[in-house]
Amino acid sequence: MARVIVMTGGSSGIGLAAAEQLVALGDDVVLVGRDEARLAAAVERVTAAAKGITPRWFRADFERLSDVRALADQLLTAYPRIDVLANNAGALVPKRRITEDGFEATMQGNHLAPFLLSELLRERLRGGRIVTTASDAHKGARVEPSSFTGPIGRYLGFPVYGQSKAANILFAAEAARRWPDVTSVSFHPGVVRSNFGGGPLLKLAFRYTPWLRSTRSAGADLVHLITEPTLVNGAYYLRGRPVRPSSSVADPALAARLWEASEQAVQAR
Repeated sequence: MARVIVMTGGSSGIGLAAAEQLVALGDDVVLVGRDEARLAAAVERVTAAAKGITPRWFRADFERLSDVRALADQLLTAYPRIDVLANNAGALVPKRRITEDGFEATMQGNHLAPFLLSELLRERLRGGRIVTTASDAHKGARVEPSSFTGPIGRYLGFPVYGQSKAANILFAAEAARRWPDVTSVSFHPGVVRSNFGGGPLLKLAFRYTPWLRSTRSAGADLVHLITEPTLVNGAYYLRGRPVRPSSSVADPALAARLWEASEQAVQAR
């Protein structure tokens, strides 16, 4: 029976590359993205690589928690079983922006939205796994569970992005403790040559710098974590192996506080 894999951030970059590799293995991949035109183009590419199962897709903007709830409803209606949730969608917002839900956009899109989606799909994921795309950008970041509105004063996009990636690692570890029947890991894909980035110059750098990892190579790391029979539950992975993250995200008490604060934040909206 084909694995059912929900791939957020599936319209480009690592998510699209991983989706192409997964459908070639015969998996049933569900692409999620926020831009309908890019999603349609991605579905065409993934369909061309598929072996028997045509991928489905759903549009959702993670800067709207109402979109996340609607996405979860659609997935629960369409799939009696979900084997893997790949929390892969991510963005670096160059200027401070508050979403309609009242949160800083990077923290909502990269942490609160996938947190909410994971909670909403939790029962359907029993016996499956959650793989969250984090980053070594978490190193040096300090997570403050009491606030998701971003720093007061000068806003710097990369440090806030690092905080959101630290939150990803804390989430994966805490999910493993709270949901022992769901394998949960996070991983660092490396610095990838893709369309990722906050502003025009950063996008150009990520897209054309020759020594960065290819999306295919980084996507293969994601595929490995989706398909590998045995993983270290709660671990942070690099190149297919568990590694020790920064000490700032290795604190179970901090992970528990972040979980509770995240739960309160998304349930209040």
